[in-house]
Amino acid sequence: MSGQSSPAVSDGGITPLQQMVASGSGAILTSLFVTPLDVVKIRLQAQKSPFPKGKCFVYCNGLMDHICVCENGNSKAWYKASGEFTGTLDAFIKIVRREGIRSLWSGLPPTLVMAVPATVIYFTCYDQLCTALRLRMGEYAQEAPLLAGATARVGSATVISPLELIRTKLQSQKQSYRELTACIRSAVETEGWLSLWRGLGPTLLRDVPFSAMYWYNYERGKSFLAEWYKTGEPTLTITFMAGAASGSVASIVTSPFDVVKTRRQVELGELQAKNLSCKTSASTFCVMCRIVAEDGFRGLFVGLIPRLIKVAPACAIMISTYEFGKAFFRKHNQERPLRPLYSSNT
Repeated sequence: MSGQSSPAVSDGGITPLQQMVASGSGAILTSLFVTPLDVVKIRLQAQKSPFPKGKCFVYCNGLMDHICVCENGNSKAWYKASGEFTGTLDAFIKIVRREGIRSLWSGLPPTLVMAVPATVIYFTCYDQLCTALRLRMGEYAQEAPLLAGATARVGSATVISPLELIRTKLQSQKQSYRELTACIRSAVETEGWLSLWRGLGPTLLRDVPFSAMYWYNYERGKSFLAEWYKTGEPTLTITFMAGAASGSVASIVTSPFDVVKTRRQVELGELQAKNLSCKTSASTFCVMCRIVAEDGFRGLFVGLIPRLIKVAPACAIMISTYEFGKAFFRKHNQERPLRPLYSSNT
């Protein structure tokens, strides 16, 4: 019957599995586009201030931040300072000429192992929560994206946090899986299970407000642009523009927490590389006070422009690809029940 629908199909017209496929495709595409920007940025940083052995830096594939620990200085690593670069475009050209185009995606495969599942969990949870909240919030349904975005980010960050800690230990200390298991067991016995979520606080302080503002502004911006262009359904261009704008606004507001989180990540990675206790790392508030004391209030917004250059296209590519995937599956699901009718009448 035409009035019946599959119980597995959500109110958005697609199944959770289809939402996962759409978000996974978006995550892979975003990483492929954004990773070269961060590789070039790290090369420029290494040229300006060469990374010594044991030094940590943050690497981002457009979806997640990851700590990389320098093992041999810059001698045998993809982040080595190879040649003089006069700027971003010059670095792109020289890296491709000297090392091949594949070098622009150096370090991508290991990070995708975590980034894609985390993004799938995050986007699928958001859609499911937002649909449920809109049905229950009545006249306050417009605020549903804000609450759903924050809740989904808390869930995905909490699930991924222990894996991030384990991955950092593997990179910094080059342990076997047996040694790593013994290390984790020892940490749990001495410090408790919460030790696996060390560093989660600064992550949530940045990512939860970012997600809440991002989704709220995105949904409102998408609706506004659809009305402005007088179209019933948001086009790919509309979702792209709304994603870039909402990502930029959220990045500016949460920039101080991003600076603090980056510093704490680097400090934590270097402590692990030196096999020191992580209890000596400062709290988020102490790091923020130290930054203000050393560099003034402007220090909390260091790196804002490079972050916007990376975050805006990453958000735009991710959300537009995700929405395109959902639209594809929605159309597929609507056409599928009609096919038996045509075949029976022939």
